[in-house]
Amino acid sequence: MPRPRRVSSPRIERRKAPERAASPPPITPRRVALHPHGLDLTPAAKKPSILPLYAGAMHYWRHDPAWWEAGLDGLKSMGLRLLDTYVPWSEHEIEAGIFDFGERNPQLDVARFLTLAHERDLKVVLRPGPHINAELTNFGLPERVVWDRACQARTPRDNPVMLPMLPVAFPVPSYASAIFHDEVERWFDAVGTRLSHLRHPEGPIVLVQVDNEGALYFRDGPYDQDYHPDAVALFRAFLRTKYKSARTLRDAWNDPDVAFATLLPPVRFDARTADDVSRHMDWMEFHEHLLASGIERMARSLAASGLGELPTMHNFPPGEAATPLNAARMAKGIDLIGLDYYHAASADDHLTIFRRTSELAARCEGRGVPPYAAEMGAGFPPFFAPLDEEDSLYALMTALAYGLRGFNLYMAVERDRWIGAPIDLHGLRRPLARKYEALSAALERTQFHTLKRSVRVRLVVPRSLRRQARATHAFGPLTPALFNVLGQGYRESCLEENFENAAVPAATIVGESYLRAFERALWARGVPFSYAGGESFDVSTTGAEWIICATPGGVKEDFVSSLRAASESGARVTIGPSLPQRDGSMRRMSKPHDTRGLELEPLEDLARADALVAKRIEELGLPTYPVDPQSTYVCVHEDDEGAPRVVMVMNPTAEEVVVKFALVGALCLEDLLARDPTTIDRAGGGFELSVPARTVRMLSVTQVVERARTYE
Repeated sequence: MPRPRRVSSPRIERRKAPERAASPPPITPRRVALHPHGLDLTPAAKKPSILPLYAGAMHYWRHDPAWWEAGLDGLKSMGLRLLDTYVPWSEHEIEAGIFDFGERNPQLDVARFLTLAHERDLKVVLRPGPHINAELTNFGLPERVVWDRACQARTPRDNPVMLPMLPVAFPVPSYASAIFHDEVERWFDAVGTRLSHLRHPEGPIVLVQVDNEGALYFRDGPYDQDYHPDAVALFRAFLRTKYKSARTLRDAWNDPDVAFATLLPPVRFDARTADDVSRHMDWMEFHEHLLASGIERMARSLAASGLGELPTMHNFPPGEAATPLNAARMAKGIDLIGLDYYHAASADDHLTIFRRTSELAARCEGRGVPPYAAEMGAGFPPFFAPLDEEDSLYALMTALAYGLRGFNLYMAVERDRWIGAPIDLHGLRRPLARKYEALSAALERTQFHTLKRSVRVRLVVPRSLRRQARATHAFGPLTPALFNVLGQGYRESCLEENFENAAVPAATIVGESYLRAFERALWARGVPFSYAGGESFDVSTTGAEWIICATPGGVKEDFVSSLRAASESGARVTIGPSLPQRDGSMRRMSKPHDTRGLELEPLEDLARADALVAKRIEELGLPTYPVDPQSTYVCVHEDDEGAPRVVMVMNPTAEEVVVKFALVGALCLEDLLARDPTTIDRAGGGFELSVPARTVRMLSVTQVVERARTYE
């Protein structure tokens, strides 16, 4: 097995994190506040009352009310603390502006359902849409709304944007449509009137979601939408704010005739040189603005309806890195951004879970909010690829290993159009429920929501790189997110041909390859690291001692300034493989970026990444957790004093393996999920244990090295 290098215990010689510019604190509602460990139910008190975000989903309107209590009891029996439920607009609306909340159909009495949850001391995550998906026809939107042309998103040819979703395709709404937002406001008013009295502390509602998976209804191809008149007007206003003067706009777009009042968005990628790309980059950036401003508008309507004074949430779907969902922009109007997880227990999906979760955790920890899985798949809809019990548990535990601190089991309770929930339609526990109960007990026993995965290295993906990838997506209306979900990179999805100056498409591929080279080198050495999105750089790199950033093509000047500020605060900042020659919109610059203090690493030989990682381990005293075989993974979680408390050992392969790993500071481990407690003592320089195929073992550190000791 690999021999651990001699290092000091992390409890003894922890390097002080460099001081960095603090981000604005998240909004602190009066009734409930977000906390790094979950929800603070007494924000006005001197001592917080923390509720970990361990939730499970049940849909009241899909169950006979006679079985509501049994379902809630089954959900709670798994150790879950919160109930998560949608409130579907299409189910409650009888006709325009007239709603049934149980007055006619008892199955729609959501207030009674939430009251039953309250009686069981279950808090509630309320998700009133307007879009909820939930495998409902029209994603839970009324038919009259989606077929109202004034509400519909438009294609470049002014047709409705159709989503080919089972059971029936439907036209999706425009996030810019004023008529649609008027309809949403009326719906929210109806929900608030019926449910505002159930907000904490009088009732169970502690968290409210605004909209759902806002990736343009999965029609998020770069030139799919939105050409609605209201969206075009918003695009023009966006550009006027960005460029200020017509001359600046003309220079940026390389077009002497363009004007704010009459310009039209691009309808396909037709740039022939790098000088033609700016308008496409502006269109990609505008999509982010369109979504963020639309959802922020919904959040204001929801607060005005009587459901304010609570934290708000939005969930990003799988493949979010390839969509126009921008967490930093969204955070200006939404308090908590979570992720949805529907992944298999496989080697490829393992890396996808790592990349998504580590980026989420870095951003959330910097903002002081809990990294949260708004939907952690427990089962699957019938039109998904099948996900078995091992898939569901593996995805959850791997995400916890890489920094997740809260989750919603979706679905906890069975319902129509779903396969594989741990609680059946009548509230009876299936065998899978025991495994979730054991995991919940382990999380409670170790106070896992208070522990931290210490990460001192970040791989940074500039937002401009992701915009370039969207702009040059090679497969038309086939969403770029699909390639991201399948683990495919820019090489498989971006244009490389028919471009006189290949700088743009090449930049995306080169930039991704650059980061992947360092990823492989860091894995090989056992150095904990995470990804970080450039759009939230300042909060996502808090505490980082080594920052590696891909900078091909163009990046914003203020982003380079943030890199320099990190360097001046004491972090090592490596950029490459080349100095950026353009700004974030791919415009020519009058003078080059100021990269003083930044280390340029061309990485002409990809093997050099390993040598540079070895050098940084020595220079910075980075912790290492070498593991054998390298097809398996180990994560260590520490308490506030830096002592190791929980170890997660992951085997995504199809075969049982014996895993050997080094863990500085630990003498003995105990299996937290075994029916009969088993302990593993350190042998020689590390630990050795068997891990079944597609499984995660969760171990507590029961004995640690004394504070002043080190070991070889």
